[in-house]
Formats: sequence, structure tokens, C-alpha cells
Amino acid sequence: MGQFWQSGAAARAQSLGAATDLMIDLAAITAGDRVLDIAAGTGEQTLVAARRVGPDGHVLATDISESMLGVAAEELLKAGLTHVETRVMDAERLDLEAGSFDAVISRMGLMLIPNQQKALSQIRRVLKPGGKLAAIVWSTPERNLGSLLPSMIARRHANLRLTAPGGPGMFALGSPGVFEDVLGHAGFRDVSVQRLAAPRHFASLAELMRYLTGSTPILREPLVKLDEAGKAAMLDEIADTMRQFEGPDGVTVPGEVLVGVGTK
Repeated sequence: MGQFWQSGAAARAQSLGAATDLMIDLAAITAGDRVLDIAAGTGEQTLVAARRVGPDGHVLATDISESMLGVAAEELLKAGLTHVETRVMDAERLDLEAGSFDAVISRMGLMLIPNQQKALSQIRRVLKPGGKLAAIVWSTPERNLGSLLPSMIARRHANLRLTAPGGPGMFALGSPGVFEDVLGHAGFRDVSVQRLAAPRHFASLAELMRYLTGSTPILREPLVKLDEAGKAAMLDEIADTMRQFEGPDGVTVPGEVLVGVGTK
């Protein structure tokens, strides 16, 4: 798991670094703040927030995946960040006191939550008055072919349905105006959303395929469902399709994210 984390973290840092910094800035996180990280995953953005709040602050990283939070906890310990806590928790049921956080962040998680309004209501409840939620989500499918194409191929091979329009999924909040509307409907004010390019570069096609199979959840369900022959056929088609993004310096797959913020 550590090796996968390291390679995946490097790719995510290269692609999402600017968006992560913007998210932290928009959340107005400063030294001494208490910050909640929703759907923290393996915690790269948790590290950024922890360094911003400093030793007098506190960051709580939550996720429904115990294994991913375990990776986050290990990396936070290696970094010597003892003012960070990890806790398995459903974003729709936050077992936390009202008004107990100065800011809430979420990187690439909100669009996957089944009941987004319930989660946002919980997030707003635990924020202090004037506190901010800042989050990163994927924009539209056609601007994220590096994720869309492998996912479509894999789900076809595994006979899995594609995400229903309007339902939770990678691109659920990506269409123009949707993210703003969702935040506004949840009661957040001064809502704004910015688009940022988030291309991902790999030294080779082989490196891209290692990333897809080990460091991202895009292919996780199809890989579990398929037998060895099915996996091989799926991966061969994905590799052939992704060759279109090869260049003299490696493979660069297009991507775009939205960074949104709202105030309680």
C-alpha cells in the first residue's frame, strides 16, 4: 500500500497541487484553526491543511474507508504532524459538535456522496458562524478524458452500469452551475466556483497503467469483478486507447477540476 500511495500521491500532487492550494486559501485557514477534512482518503490535502494550521491548530480527517485513513495516519505520523486525527466517519452522519470547526475542506469527495444535501447540511452544522467550506470536484466528462475513457472501457468489460445522470459519481457536480446551486441550496452564502486545469503527466504508458491499476479507484470495481482473461482484455483496450495522449516526453492526459467555496 505504501508504494502505491507514494506513486499515486506524486501524480495527484502534480495534477491537483494548484487546486489544493487554492482550496486551502479559499477556506481561509490560518494558524491555530480547527479544520475538518471530509472524504480525506489517503490525506495529501490533510497534510497541507495541517501545516497551515500549525501545532496550535487541529485537523480531523474523516472518510468511510478505514484502509485509506490508515495510509493517511501513517503518512501524517511520518511527517511528525501530531495535531492531526483520523476518524472513520460517514459525511452524512457527522458525530461532531455543532459549530466546532473554523473551516471544512474536501478534495474529490463531495460528488461521490450519495446524499449530498444531507452531507452539506451536516458540514454546515459543524462549522462556526462565518466558517467556510472549500472543496474540489471534477468538472465535466469531456474535460476529463484521462478518467472518463478508462472508466467507460472498464465498466463495459465488467458489465457494470455507467453512473446515472444526476446521481453520485465522478462528474455529478461538474456541469455548469450545478456545484454553485448545490452549495447555495444547502444554505451556504457568498458561493463561488472556479475552473482549474488539472492535466496528469506520466513518464510512460506503463507508468500510467500502473497508476490506473494501483493508485486510483477508477478501475477498482471492474478489476474485482473480472477474471484474469477479462482483466487482460480490459487493460489492453485501455492502454491502446490512452496511446492517443502519448508524446515525446511521456503521456499527458487532460483534466479539469472545479474549486468551490461557501460561507456559513
